[in-house]
Amino acid sequence: MKTTRYMLICLTVMIGQVLQAQENEKFPKIEEMHNQKWQFLVFQAQLNPDDIAKVQPIFMSYEKTVWELHKQNREFFKSAMKDAKKTTPNYAELNDRYVDFEFKEAQLFKTYHGQLRKVLQPETLFKYYKAEREFKRKLLQDFQDRRPGDRPRPH
Repeated sequence: MKTTRYMLICLTVMIGQVLQAQENEKFPKIEEMHNQKWQFLVFQAQLNPDDIAKVQPIFMSYEKTVWELHKQNREFFKSAMKDAKKTTPNYAELNDRYVDFEFKEAQLFKTYHGQLRKVLQPETLFKYYKAEREFKRKLLQDFQDRRPGDRPRPH
């Protein structure tokens, strides 16, 4: 449970960093990121052409919806932290917003899972989810490797 929470927090922070970096043109555009993730999932989960045709629209819709949710959340927290320089932040509101975000994201994932269950065999869906976790891990590792001036991490 703690690992899952840690990964979600890291992913949220990482997505925020990617958004910021997008403004600086250091990272690929979000559409490119979705396409890279999709190609990774297709390869790692070994999706056949029929699966690809069924899953890709579901995947793209989910990714865009989650991305919009992250973007809205990031803008809210960015604004709140900017205002915090002048006044004490409303921590109750920040906490509520964080929990609402997590809940909405979980609801989106449950809907996504329901859609995928209808079009993929259980073993293929398991491989697909495993590929998604591997992509997140790879993205996080790549992000950490790109940060200049960080202390070397023990391997």
